[in-house]
Amino acid sequence: MKPYDVIIIGGGPIGIACGIEAQKKGLSYAIIEKGCIVNSLYNYPEGMSFFSTSEKLEIDGIPFISKNAKPFKSEALEYYRRIVTSRDLNMHLFEEVTKVTRLNPGFEVETSKEVYKADNLAVAIGFYDLPNMLGVPGEDLPKVSHYYNNPHFYARQEVAVVGASNSAVDAALEIYRKGGNVTMIVRGADIGERVKYWVRPDMMNRIKEGSIAAHFNTEITEIKEGSIVVQGPEGEQELPNDYVLALTGYQPNFSFLEKLGVELSNDTLRQPQYNEDTMESNQAGVYLAGVVCGGMKTNVWFIENSRVHAPMIMGNIAAKKLSV
Repeated sequence: MKPYDVIIIGGGPIGIACGIEAQKKGLSYAIIEKGCIVNSLYNYPEGMSFFSTSEKLEIDGIPFISKNAKPFKSEALEYYRRIVTSRDLNMHLFEEVTKVTRLNPGFEVETSKEVYKADNLAVAIGFYDLPNMLGVPGEDLPKVSHYYNNPHFYARQEVAVVGASNSAVDAALEIYRKGGNVTMIVRGADIGERVKYWVRPDMMNRIKEGSIAAHFNTEITEIKEGSIVVQGPEGEQELPNDYVLALTGYQPNFSFLEKLGVELSNDTLRQPQYNEDTMESNQAGVYLAGVVCGGMKTNVWFIENSRVHAPMIMGNIAAKKLSV
């Protein structure tokens, strides 16, 4: 079998954008996605709205029509699914990449279903699959989750929400409004400054009136079956608890990048090395696209500003192909 010009690893919005650009450049390609179409978006909270407006989420100038100023998850799923279908993208779903071997030339890509060969790789794996762990006893209890979906489940329950980002604040407000007893556990001194400007005052008012309890400069030190132990300005406290939502952020799959030979910075940010003009990493033929480019700086790259990676990558691959 003739090798693909490029295999795109990841079927999120930027992986889809890469597939479209490969089509436009006449490159043979396959998109490998371990879950469903835009799997990370599918696993976002059910009623989530985006910070960005719909036009900033558009791919290849294809209009994203929303009845809301800030589109909802359900609208985004419909938009990206329709693109995959209408463009007939060569996307292989529910197929996880398990091993990549460098050949001479190109790569062999083993997945949970097939073995492929490709001259180049475009890695668009995002960062939502690996949560930042608390690293405390009891974190493996069934009542602990690093993902949040629907508030109905937590009605009339004692729920600790760990974190102060958009996801934590949205979850806390929704659960409170569905009858859950919410306690915020925040390592910093306040609710995050980057929380959506129309949501942050709502949360501050709920804390001020006592509807949502908040413990600032506080961390969980242990999770028990019916309680949590926290350490803060008032010393150690044990609080009643039924469920813990540890919404403390996520990180890219650094292990996968390292296995590909991609060089990461030595600091805590672990930013991968790549050419800013072509998005090619220090490994020839391995390109990076989307939020994975930021390492632990997960607030740098978004759909709206990393869409440009797709034409940069496919343009460079097409140019190399012509020069052979």
